[in-house]
Amino acid sequence: MPVTDLPLLIDAARAASKIALKYWKTDQRVDTKDGGSPVSEADYAVDNYLRETLTAARPDYGWLSEETPDDHARLKHHTTFIVDPIDGTRAYVGHEPTWAHSIAVVHQGQPTAGVVFLPVPDKMYTAALGHGAHLNGAPISTGTRTDPDGATVLCPKPSLDAKWWAQTPPDMIRHFRPSLAYRFCLVAEGRFDVMLTLRDAFEWDIAAGALIATEAGATVTDRHGQPLTMNTHTAKSPGIFTAAPTLHTALMARYM
Repeated sequence: MPVTDLPLLIDAARAASKIALKYWKTDQRVDTKDGGSPVSEADYAVDNYLRETLTAARPDYGWLSEETPDDHARLKHHTTFIVDPIDGTRAYVGHEPTWAHSIAVVHQGQPTAGVVFLPVPDKMYTAALGHGAHLNGAPISTGTRTDPDGATVLCPKPSLDAKWWAQTPPDMIRHFRPSLAYRFCLVAEGRFDVMLTLRDAFEWDIAAGALIATEAGATVTDRHGQPLTMNTHTAKSPGIFTAAPTLHTALMARYM
């Protein structure tokens, strides 16, 4: 299943990018959701295309997307598409390049195929369960750092506040990218050591990226150190910790 699903996701991501790029840097309508996050015409257009295309190709799969109202019918399916049509919409409407399409297939709670595609820099991250992770067809692997102090981390600034850590917060060098899915991928290819967020994370932001990072050799858990399960009733994970295995263990010891 994973290998046969992956080409479908890749083709869908490339086709979706053509839609998104038509809207990018135009005066398209941008609304504000509850909670303050933006949603653009392109978000809805890409969502409609992906939903129609993917569910037509796999009519027995469920559907979960940030831009489709969730009626929980997906919970009756063993296999489900989990999609963020445009991850990093704030960057997208701000005419920045680091937004992505995040598309995953999840079978019985576990991602089995995933794509994170950044159209502007043409970076296609892919993974299938048990078949490794790739960037534009070339294998990638996470870094080998073991010491949290001095590590590079992708995270919101509040995640390093001392109040959240049982011990002294690691002295990490903080960076940020708007797309949560892209942050996973940057750790997967070894450009950064750690990705973490202490806030609840929606499954559409993390399903594809978590598989890519795991297949690249990283350990991915929630903020309690527990493995991730997808297609849950709430469609949320309690935070994310992603790093090479030894570094992940050291981070969790400092946090918990």
